[in-house]
Amino acid sequence: MSASPSPLSRSVASPAPLPRSVIVTRLRAAGCVFAEDEAELLISTAPTPADLAAMVERRVTGLPLEHVLGWAEFCGLRIAVNPGVFVPRRRTEFLARQATALARRTAGLADQVVTPVRHRPVSPVDQATASARPAADATDSTDATDSTDSTDSTDQAPTRPRTVVVDLCCGSGAVGAALVAALDRVELHAVDIDPAEVRCARRNVAAGGQVYEGDLYEPLPARLRGRVDILVASAPYVPTEAIGLLPPEARIYEPWVALDGGADGLDVVRRVIAEASQWLAPGGYLLVETSERQAQQTVETFTRNGLIPRVASSDDLDATVVIGTLNSTVVIGTRPALPESSGG
Repeated sequence: MSASPSPLSRSVASPAPLPRSVIVTRLRAAGCVFAEDEAELLISTAPTPADLAAMVERRVTGLPLEHVLGWAEFCGLRIAVNPGVFVPRRRTEFLARQATALARRTAGLADQVVTPVRHRPVSPVDQATASARPAADATDSTDATDSTDSTDSTDQAPTRPRTVVVDLCCGSGAVGAALVAALDRVELHAVDIDPAEVRCARRNVAAGGQVYEGDLYEPLPARLRGRVDILVASAPYVPTEAIGLLPPEARIYEPWVALDGGADGLDVVRRVIAEASQWLAPGGYLLVETSERQAQQTVETFTRNGLIPRVASSDDLDATVVIGTLNSTVVIGTRPALPESSGG
């Protein structure tokens, strides 16, 4: 005669998982545009039925999906995203791709192929869907046992120096992590002013670079001045008065310091541009994400600060990036001479 389960064992038994149809219905009622996609992500991420129920509850109360999941997809990578951290946007993948292409150009690898990767839209804050992940670098093979090769090892070409990348306003570290994943030799330095963002970025960058807490260039090592090949910034560019118009996921759950760009949205961007020429190496690039509406002002700011600008954009991602290189006629570290005094 078999023993029947005790009342205690019945009371601690795992709850039945929520049916997918129920999850979709609840998400749709809460205003989730991509309810079916979100349901699949929640179901695949939750380790237990109890966790799934709790995750669905958090999502329908308005918490950003990425905060519920604990991660966001970015350039084919899974980026850890803690509660209270700015969620990396799909449009920022365009910034990362532009930076990757320019980094390869500075390293002499412009012939590398970029392979497109499809992405699922998961955030109502940024509903763009196109993305790409650079292919891995090809490696040439040689026969080390070839008896006809009399070249001494000391005559081999020197190891290519690392590409120095600085990621300002790095947030979760998504852009820096994408560059480290796409490039074979990178010296990454990432900065954010928010301690929560810095902790998250350190998780995502891990051994791939250094993450500093501080205001823009302030915490960077002085030795980087004049050595930066790629300077990338996803600085806040939402005008202060427009923050109230953002979706609740952004204005309630994300840090304002990652959103608020001042009266015209360009306060932080102008500060990034103003000091860039002191840090860029000859032939280096500054890339700044902005909006289409703000692009012309950003271009003018680049020009005033001795940078030659151009604008890159993606209609699919609703993304705009202003890219600048140093004007060769500008001598870094000098200032116009003061007029001589006519008095005694």
